[in-house]
Amino acid sequence: MDRAPDRTLRVVLAEDSVLLRDGLVGLLARCGHEVVAAVGDAEALVAAAEEHTPDIVVTDVRMPPGFQDEGLHAAVRLRERRPGLPVLVLSQYVQRAYAGELLDSGDGTGVGYLLKDRVGQVEEFVDALAEVADGGTVVDPEVVRQLLRRRRDPLERLSPREREVLALIAEGRSNAAVARGLVVSEAAVGKHIGSILTKLDLPPATETHRRVLAVLAYLRA
Repeated sequence: MDRAPDRTLRVVLAEDSVLLRDGLVGLLARCGHEVVAAVGDAEALVAAAEEHTPDIVVTDVRMPPGFQDEGLHAAVRLRERRPGLPVLVLSQYVQRAYAGELLDSGDGTGVGYLLKDRVGQVEEFVDALAEVADGGTVVDPEVVRQLLRRRRDPLERLSPREREVLALIAEGRSNAAVARGLVVSEAAVGKHIGSILTKLDLPPATETHRRVLAVLAYLRA
């Protein structure tokens, strides 16, 4: 899929697999974005981000030298140095701790956690990139499903419909998109969100930040 983006993003990309890194560079270029640096380890990621001050960082979790969570920690460190720096993390597997640590960085906005399989679904990947760059929070649907299955304690008070709404907003969807997906009105979605915040004992927040609070509530559980 090639389409003109709403705006061209300057991207720093970190991925140790040369094939995937080159593929992502080509994909982002075809979609109208500029990869200002493409690197293969966490140290180079930090240096490139500080040199180029990109609009967004896209990084793998596991990178040299230890292939543990070097990429993730580099991203968190960059957000500490530059609060609000949008970061989209790619992971081979669902790791609840990784997703939680990323979303806990800064105020939880401008972050995304996607499984690498999602890159093959080009439109979803590009939309997620734009959403995170604009300050949104995007969590891979599979991550959401596994978290909802494994960690139910804070969600026990939610109705089945409220869990559906929570899962969809955790994926980064707007109220309108949630309404379309569930075939209900936006007013009904707003009522569900208000009920979720009350049942999860979340403090009042702006319309944008309440999605972040909802996501963090069950990731921290």
